[in-house]
Formats: sequence, C-alpha cells, structure tokens
Amino acid sequence: MKKSVFLKAALIVSLGLSSLGLSSVAMAANDKVYRWKMAETWGPNFPIFGEATKNLAKTVKEMSNGRLIIRVDSSNKHKSPLGIFDFVKSGQYQMGHSASYYWKGKNFNALFFTTVPFGMTAPEQYAWFYYGGGMELMKKVYDKYGILSFPGGNTGNQMGGWFKKEINSVADLKGLKMRIPGFAGEVLAKLGAKPTNIPAGELYTALERNTIDALEWVGPSLDLRMGFHKIAPYYYTGWHEPGAELQFMVNEKAYNKLPKDLQKILTVAMKTAAYDMYIQSYHESGKNLATLNKDYPNIKMRSFPKSVMTAMKETNDVLLKEFAAKDPMTAEILKSIQEYQTKVRAWTNLSDRAYLDTTDPK
Repeated sequence: MKKSVFLKAALIVSLGLSSLGLSSVAMAANDKVYRWKMAETWGPNFPIFGEATKNLAKTVKEMSNGRLIIRVDSSNKHKSPLGIFDFVKSGQYQMGHSASYYWKGKNFNALFFTTVPFGMTAPEQYAWFYYGGGMELMKKVYDKYGILSFPGGNTGNQMGGWFKKEINSVADLKGLKMRIPGFAGEVLAKLGAKPTNIPAGELYTALERNTIDALEWVGPSLDLRMGFHKIAPYYYTGWHEPGAELQFMVNEKAYNKLPKDLQKILTVAMKTAAYDMYIQSYHESGKNLATLNKDYPNIKMRSFPKSVMTAMKETNDVLLKEFAAKDPMTAEILKSIQEYQTKVRAWTNLSDRAYLDTTDPK
C-alpha cells in the first residue's frame, strides 16, 4: 500500500511540474552552481582596475543568487600578468581581465580595441562598440581563438607620460627608453625612441633604476599612488590613448555551457562593471590632480611642442596606412574607426567642445 501511495504522489508531482513547463532535469539545472576562475593582469587589491573585476564577481553572484561564482586570481597568484590571453584561450581560466593591445604580438588587430593614437574619446568609443559595429569587428578578431571579448572599463583620456627630461623637439625622442604599449609604441619607434612594455608592478623600479627614461601609465587616477612623481618631474598631456578600454575575455566553450539566464547575467554585469570603472577613473583623476597641484608644486605639467605632435600625428597616419595595406582585417577595422570618428566627432565638437570653449574660455 505504502509503495502504491508513494508512486501516485510522485506521479502527481511530476505531472504538476510538467504543467508548469518544468521537469526534474530543469529544476536540477537551475540549482547547479557554476564555479569560474578569472585571471587579471593586475596585482592584488590593485585600485580601479582590480575593483572592476571584484565588482563583476560580486554582481554576478548576487544576480544569479549564487549560481555563478567567479574567483578572481591576481597576478601574484597566476604569476603571468601578460599571459591572460593564453589562460583564457586554453580554458585554464574561464575569464580574464586585461587590455587588448597587450596581444598585438599574437594578433596585431587586437590593439585597435583598446585605443589608437589620436583616436576616439571614451564616450565616442563606447558608442562605436555598441552601436557602430565595434563589437562585431572584435568578435571577428577573437573568434579564431575561441575567445569572446567585451569592453572591460575605460580609463578616459590618458596622460602622455612621466619624463625625466623635458621634451622640446623630435630629436629628444631619439634613443628614449620608454614604457609605452600599443600602436603608440610603433609611432615612437619610428621616431627613434625605444619603446617597451613592462607590467604595472615593475614600472616604478624600472624608472628608478634607469632601465627606462620615461613611462606612461594612466593618469592622475592611478599615477599618483604609483609614485612616479618622485623620480620624473615632467608630466605630459596625452595623445596616444584618448579612450583606453580594458577587456573582459571569456572562454567561448565555458560560456556556451552556461544556461541562457546566466549568460545574460554575465554580459550585463560586465557592461555594468566597465561603466563603473570609467566613472570611478574620472572621479579619481579629478581628485588626484588636485592633490598633485597642491602637494607637489615641483611637478611640471607640459604639453608636447607642436612640432613633436605634428611629427607623431604624421607618423601615426603613415603607419596606419602601411598596416592597413598589409591586412584586409586591419583595413576593415581602421575604416570603421576612422569613419565613425569623423561622424561622431562632429557632434563632440558641437556639444562638448563648444560648451567648454564658450563657458570656460582660457
């Protein structure tokens, strides 16, 4: 009797679930906890950049009700700050947080999704990513590696760097050992400098020990706490990274194994974390610039001379044309960036630039 009653009860429950469009398999799937690992280029407790990854993990956990847990491993854990691409590609990590232009040695076209010299500002670039075809082009580049790539937070317009000596002419760039990644490194190399890429944790020591003569990092938002002002007194305004976008990378196979709702939660959380990083970076730059001006009057704020800016712009244009001629994908990306920038810059000039020029004239 007892067995018969149990079977009837089980049948009733099963029929009830079916009528709701559910099944025991679906219920089990909804209860499954997915545990991911994310490798970041940055060290532990790294400000702003590292906060973006923690915000992402926290948001995903809360939105999924604990069904997707992401553990963030900083560079001290995985020991390879510039190895994030390979970690995600191999599936050793399901996610990564870094900057796309670090992978130009693996695929030159990756660098265009961080920024290009004399390119778009952060708002212009976000518009290009989400409404101007940028996401689709980035997918084309990363598809062959089984990686999904998403905007991971923007620094805004970066400063041109810290220099031990003043730059008065193009001749001052000859032989200059400078930490500067991305396409800007190509430009300076053409002008006689010796660009190199060094992880964040090694920058201060490299500058202090004269391994390099100059470096660019971000801007007041992060530079002040790095201590560069103690070694290099000249701080130049930017040209090379007008809207530097970081990058969330996701292993495509791991992503496809997630239920659809968790995929959506993850993509929304990445977008939220990226925007939050941008506005936090803007806030910190304003705050830290005030500190620099007040507490370190010995720092000499400079803009590059017109002759240097002209040489860098002309060299940049020539190199872009050369690279575009070598690779159809490069040509396609550059055409998209340049056409979109021309279109959206007209509005930037009519709105932001006109507002600043007319309400706060110098």
